[in-house]
Amino acid sequence: MDAKLGIALFLCVVWVMSGNATDPCGSQPDESDLNVIPVYSKCSPFKPPKADSWDTRIVDMASKDPLRVRYLSTLLGQKTVSAAPIASGQAFNIGNYIVRAKLGTPGQLLFMVLDTSTDEAFVPCSGCTGCSDTTFSPKASTSYGPLDCSVPQCGQVRGLSCPATGTGACSFNQTYAGSSFSATLVQDSLRLAADVIPNYSFGCVNAISGASVPAQGLLGLGRGPLSLLSQSGTNYSGVFSYCLPSFKSYYFSGSLKLGPVGQPKSIRTTPLLRNPHRPSLYYVNFTGISVGRVLVSFPSEYLEFNPYTGSGTIIDSGTVITRFVEPVYNAVREEFRKQVGGTFSSIGAFDTCFVKTYENLAPPITLHFEGLDLKLPLENSLIHSSAGSLACLAMAAAPDNVNSVLNVIANFQQQNLRILFDTVNNKVGIAREVCN
Repeated sequence: MDAKLGIALFLCVVWVMSGNATDPCGSQPDESDLNVIPVYSKCSPFKPPKADSWDTRIVDMASKDPLRVRYLSTLLGQKTVSAAPIASGQAFNIGNYIVRAKLGTPGQLLFMVLDTSTDEAFVPCSGCTGCSDTTFSPKASTSYGPLDCSVPQCGQVRGLSCPATGTGACSFNQTYAGSSFSATLVQDSLRLAADVIPNYSFGCVNAISGASVPAQGLLGLGRGPLSLLSQSGTNYSGVFSYCLPSFKSYYFSGSLKLGPVGQPKSIRTTPLLRNPHRPSLYYVNFTGISVGRVLVSFPSEYLEFNPYTGSGTIIDSGTVITRFVEPVYNAVREEFRKQVGGTFSSIGAFDTCFVKTYENLAPPITLHFEGLDLKLPLENSLIHSSAGSLACLAMAAAPDNVNSVLNVIANFQQQNLRILFDTVNNKVGIAREVCN
């Protein structure tokens, strides 16, 4: 038989006599000999189906292999790729990325912002003051349930506002991107693609102040106890990844992949660091920046990870453009301007804008991590004015009010890349993947 076929024959186990020359298929008197034979051999009690040849029988049996493999996969935990679609937030006039999710039974469709630096999920609920028209209706869900102050989840939420005595509703107040909201911790079924996570705890928002709270809610992908990874238990083995489509795309062509199945087999990785004072954030060891062929010079202390002060560099899906602490950004900006030449202007947060005709002179930006160099495609380092006549360096200095040396690798720089987070093996992987 040709070994390249890689076909495993079905076997059967029968009692046979090994030393009987007159009847090779006979049994030993004491039934002591256990042999393994092909299921359709001459000694087998099973009769082969009508077929033209032995080869045809092999092909017929091999056709059943996919069912066998599918069965084997059911023994391994996660069976299939779990991938929820992602799109840019252009349709909602926001700079974040959104994932399609369903809450409740039957499922109510919501487009939730994807945030790797937040743990708690929250959605606007019916009757919410200051919320959009699209809200989640607890009364329409048969699996909805409130949570009171006595449950463990309540003690894990930020901004908790429980009474000193008694078991009232688990209420909390939080801020998000300069706005604030009040909510009650509840639970219901969460559906992402074909996966259903029962009794998922999230904030049912009842009032919003400000315009930056996501209109249809937020899905927290941080590392804390109320994040998606923590609440899904062992379902996803502490692994998820996403590919964010181009910022200009209106389609749900990106994906959030949950669990180790379907993740890239070959991907460059860098260590994932943990800060006990900011346990939800995904810190990485960011070591430097190159503009063109020039490794930009600045004191290394501005990139060093310090778990006591919170300084270092994080990868974040909720921030739009990459922010470096001011001395680092100034050094990068000056080297970029030097290589492009010409005159520069400012538009909003972007202070290095130039006439688009000079775009072919723009040097590539390379981000250096421990064990990994990421050369940004042009679409991930330049942004264009609405009129299209100017191109700007899509990076900026961190705000003055940030109380620690924190650099943020943001979603604009992550377009069309597969970003993999493995919280068990403590690594982050990055691979090029066009998901427009």
